[in-house]
Amino acid sequence: MSIRSPIKHCRNCGAAVVYRLPDDGDTRERAVCPACNTIHYENPLNVVGTVPHFGERVLLCKRNIEPAWGKWTLPAGFMELGETTADGAARETDEEAGAQFEMEGLFTVISVPRVGQVHLFFRARLLSDVFAPGHETIDARLFREDEIPWDEIAFRTVKETLLRFFDDRRRGRFEVHTLDIR
Repeated sequence: MSIRSPIKHCRNCGAAVVYRLPDDGDTRERAVCPACNTIHYENPLNVVGTVPHFGERVLLCKRNIEPAWGKWTLPAGFMELGETTADGAARETDEEAGAQFEMEGLFTVISVPRVGQVHLFFRARLLSDVFAPGHETIDARLFREDEIPWDEIAFRTVKETLLRFFDDRRRGRFEVHTLDIR
């Protein structure tokens, strides 16, 4: 199953590529340029975000973009070139929630191979309960665990991260969680 549109042309010389096993002993079909022999690798995209928390509440953002317009999510988005994972998560939290926060540790690493993504969420301690959401967010609001609109959560990675956050908070100890969503 193809996750994204296949590569059609070489990024180096513009010639049409062919999908085949490279001559270097690789075991996967790759987009190979027959003109300049460049091998093009297709790799997962990183989605980075935070679990912003303030006391016993977490900050959720109501999406103003597709996919999942109008659903609730943690502030997150695609990592940009030149960013660290933490820098990208902080940028997304600022852009989507306009929150003031202090970054904490890595919290979840979730592989989603069917869409070619890896989601990384960091804990972030909010310094204020005042937010200034950006254009991708309809509303930004703090929720206690019993107030979260679980049926209106945008993505399974967000739901899994929230469940683990509240479980760890009850235990009084935060861990790094890794999981696969197939």
